Amino acid sequence: ICDQLLAAEQKTYHNTLLALRGFCSLHAQDHQQALQDFQKVIEHDSPHPNSCIKALCGRGLIRISSGSCYLAALDYITACQLKLEETIFTVKSYVPWNQRGLLLKVLQEEGHRMLQKKRYPEVVQFLAGKSSGAVQIPNLEGVSVCCSFPSRDAPGVLQLASLLVELDTSDELSQLLCADALYLLGRGEEAHRLLLMALSRNPQRPPVLARLALLQLRKGSVYNGNQLLQRVIRTGDTSCLLPILNVFKDEDRKLLQSHCRLQALSILKSHQEDVDIKEAIAYLSFAIIAAGGYAGDCLLSRARCYGRLGQMKTAIFDFNAILKEDPSNVQALSGRGFVYLALKQQKEAVQDLISALQVEAGAVIPAILSLKCEAQGLITEWLLQHGRTLLTQLVATKELPKEETLRDLLMIAKALVKICKAAQHHIFYTDVLIANGRCEEALKHLQEAFGHCPADDFACARLAVLQLKRRNVAGAAHPLSVLAKRDERELEFLLHFVDTKQRQQLAQVAAQEGSVLVRAQQHQEALGYHSLAVVASGASPRFLRRRAACLGHLGQHGRALADMDKVIQGHGSHSLATRAEDLCSRGRLLVALARREAAVQQYMEALQLDQAAALRTITKCPGAEALTKIFHEVAQHNFEMQLYEEAWKITDYGLKIDKNTELQKLKTRLKREASSCSIH
Repeated sequence: ICDQLLAAEQKTYHNTLLALRGFCSLHAQDHQQALQDFQKVIEHDSPHPNSCIKALCGRGLIRISSGSCYLAALDYITACQLKLEETIFTVKSYVPWNQRGLLLKVLQEEGHRMLQKKRYPEVVQFLAGKSSGAVQIPNLEGVSVCCSFPSRDAPGVLQLASLLVELDTSDELSQLLCADALYLLGRGEEAHRLLLMALSRNPQRPPVLARLALLQLRKGSVYNGNQLLQRVIRTGDTSCLLPILNVFKDEDRKLLQSHCRLQALSILKSHQEDVDIKEAIAYLSFAIIAAGGYAGDCLLSRARCYGRLGQMKTAIFDFNAILKEDPSNVQALSGRGFVYLALKQQKEAVQDLISALQVEAGAVIPAILSLKCEAQGLITEWLLQHGRTLLTQLVATKELPKEETLRDLLMIAKALVKICKAAQHHIFYTDVLIANGRCEEALKHLQEAFGHCPADDFACARLAVLQLKRRNVAGAAHPLSVLAKRDERELEFLLHFVDTKQRQQLAQVAAQEGSVLVRAQQHQEALGYHSLAVVASGASPRFLRRRAACLGHLGQHGRALADMDKVIQGHGSHSLATRAEDLCSRGRLLVALARREAAVQQYMEALQLDQAAALRTITKCPGAEALTKIFHEVAQHNFEMQLYEEAWKITDYGLKIDKNTELQKLKTRLKREASSCSIH
């Protein structure tokens, strides 16, 4: 019918017929023909308003089906601005019922995107550089449409929202879209009335409550606004603010942020129960959202609240958010360090606390002192461990950058002394000063902390190191020998502070003093000096032998054996006689430890290397007769176990030491056993 009327000679109702034919083609799924008809109506030199509205609505449906939802929304906004009642009538009359739900949803989403400034970021960025309020951009069909700044879309969105409300009066999203548009247009009272109507249908809807709260705060009604925010908090849906805040004006967002922050601080100041802390967290979350996702002070307060509730990983998340924006934030660094402390994550806690101390030690130390004694003790223990490890690496391996490492160590040492004036902290501070070459300052600190004659062995050892640096080797030997008996690893660490020549001199002096004490039968005192000589010389075999002998006199055969093992391991450059003597010494210690078979093997090996030297050593101790008895016992055991070859070997070496009668008898029995064997 439309085709016939349009083909008639009398051209009446031309635009109306084109619009009607366009909808006919649209319902027949001929989108190309429909779009051509709608375009002709829209582009007509003197368009008919009602026909234009129909054409815009029809073209909008086609654009939705092709994925151009934003352009479709612009078509419906234009139609509403021409005549809202006619647009409502067109949608109700011409849009099929099974497409109307999709149309409403698309228009709602696009309307919200316009108000929330989320429409086509690349277009908005392009427009931001223009001085005029609008530019022409091509649409998908080659037709130009006017696109304005998002902040100027509110009138059109209001028209669009009015259409949506008329189409479905019970739809809350349409009412919220309308309220948001009214708010942006400065028509707050109308927005307030509309929101109250929406709230009457569902009194616990967070999106409605949040908008009403903002409007109340904007009017200066703090109490009412706060009551509404509390209702939002009770629903547990704080995320409802996220889409709303993209609509709020900057000054209103700041107002909401300030109010929520102050409310949270007020709660935390007067209440400490878990339920109050959770409420404060909700207010802080509102403030953070209102700030656009980052508000350092609010994030910091919320992280501490999560820490109080034991939600450590959530607290770390907030601290991380702060440090991402401000890596040198002292409170965030120390706060995260304390959380890692509670989680017993030593490495991470130490790293954060040291970073905080590097930025501002004056703020971190009082924070540490405010913790419980147990937490303070754990922090100082971890910091001291880290500092000692760093200092040991620095003086022993020389692998770390000296200047930077010493600066960090000095900072750690000063912090430890301020946190807790324990002896070990003063000693560590002294070590750092010595490593830094500030020996006079180290001496002064040591004397201030322990006096001129310290009773602490570790403090005395530091004084000895300082004396050694002044070439007073004899004066340094005694206190260092005391430390050698108590903690060899500590002594080894301290001797890294002196040069090689001083260590060699110290080893000689200590060895001489040890020998004097051995001759005086003062083996316990001599042990310290011999240990000092061993450490200072870098485990010289000569000094290891002396200490092993001293340990043997004291009955500490296990330790003596360990020393002889070290000597024997380095036998490569020693003479055969020396090696034989060392094996005999080791054998003697094995006898003392009741490991007779192993001892016999050591003596046999010594006799193989240098028989004369071995026999001389055996004659001195334990004596030929006593040793051959041991050889006989071991050989007899092997004989009984029918290990005849091993028994013969032991008997043969035993007879080289002494012509023992029992050994000779055993050898005769072994010969008899050997001769009685038959081969099958």
